Amino acid sequence: MAQYLTRNALDPAQRELQTALRAGAYLGFKQALSLPPQEVVAEIDASGLRGRGGAGFPTGRKWSFIHAKEGQTVYLLCNADESEPGTFKDHYLIERDPHLVLEGVAIGAYAIGAHRAYIYMRGEYASLAETLAAALREAMAADIIGPNCMNSGYDLRITIQLGAGAYICGEETGLIQSLEGRRAYPRVRPPFPAVHGFLQEPTVVNNVETLACAARIMAEGAEAFKDHGTGRSAGTKLISVSGAVERPGVYEVELGYPLMEFLQGEAGGIRGGRGLKAIIPGGTSVPVLTAEEAAPLTIDYESMQSAGTMLGSGGMIVFGDDTSMPQALLRIAEFYAHESCGECTPCREGTGWMAWVLRRLLAGEGRPGDLGLLLRVGDNIEGRTICGLGDASVQPVRSFIRKFRPEFEALLPEPVQAVAWQSHGHGPRTGRFGPPAEEATRSEAVDGPPTAAL
Repeated sequence: MAQYLTRNALDPAQRELQTALRAGAYLGFKQALSLPPQEVVAEIDASGLRGRGGAGFPTGRKWSFIHAKEGQTVYLLCNADESEPGTFKDHYLIERDPHLVLEGVAIGAYAIGAHRAYIYMRGEYASLAETLAAALREAMAADIIGPNCMNSGYDLRITIQLGAGAYICGEETGLIQSLEGRRAYPRVRPPFPAVHGFLQEPTVVNNVETLACAARIMAEGAEAFKDHGTGRSAGTKLISVSGAVERPGVYEVELGYPLMEFLQGEAGGIRGGRGLKAIIPGGTSVPVLTAEEAAPLTIDYESMQSAGTMLGSGGMIVFGDDTSMPQALLRIAEFYAHESCGECTPCREGTGWMAWVLRRLLAGEGRPGDLGLLLRVGDNIEGRTICGLGDASVQPVRSFIRKFRPEFEALLPEPVQAVAWQSHGHGPRTGRFGPPAEEATRSEAVDGPPTAAL
């Protein structure tokens, strides 16, 4: 297992400043302070670091978008909301090495010219916020963070803010809205946060793991980071693995590591010696992989993309061959129906419809057109919402049904022929992108889900 970010994570004393300093904490921040901010941005860009929160956007390029005008205040926001199902690697970093996280926040803030930074944490991480706050107090008492950081003339104030436990606050504009004291309705873009973000000022939002990587890069150099991983997927990645494995947990691997080798080695294989049925590689918002699809893949952005899925947040959920895929999909669909903020009609109504139809199927009350209806509802959500939650809710429904269709057909009240229709993205409510007309008519001639189910 690679040890780039997590090399000190197994030492319980790493939370304490003196132990962290002996292990090299804040050397990266000291190095950054010795350089002009634009050179820090250039170093991060040269490393090839991509955002570790899900999208994989180049971090140096994101930082370079900040061009503050005179009189503007720049903000750095650290996204520690971590609400993606199956993902708990940011929790691990904050719990085990909080000073590494604070160092990354400080470097990011300095690089973009920010003197105010916020760490936004999900509401369920209240005890973890205390761990981070204790580390921050130590760093401030040592004059590492605060006024005149390390006698450099640079001032930085970091605030830790707890959310209320809403998935939508992991979306960067929803996070900004919440931090401003508003309801976490995502914003229409453009303008993007780099232009009008927190308090309508230039803002960068980065994930915990991304900023931790920045701390290591500034301490050890871009080339040392690129020694890990592949060309376009440089560095290491924290993988949160759960489900039907013998050793669930957080593991750090080099990008490009064979997926099956990771599953059999670090994760200990399928629990109880059973066979592998499926893997969700990057949190529930990405398409599922069958065992056959997963076999040749490596853990990196390009390999996952080639298989029609995403590495995402690295929240890997493993299903053994005894898993009911319709039952698993229902749990996922109910999560998105519950967590939809309700701002966009397609998501607010569509996520509830998908969960309701799946509940009906599993209750033995399915109708012949239900599978086509589920796919078509997904088509009417995708691409029609302000943020990505709607799209995220569609990916598991679409991929589960297409790849494990016989399991879903077995729930229908009468034998049906598999309908091989191709979704072309954003089909209308009726017409060429839906199931055959007869099937559509039969499936839609029903009452919708009750309001209370949405």
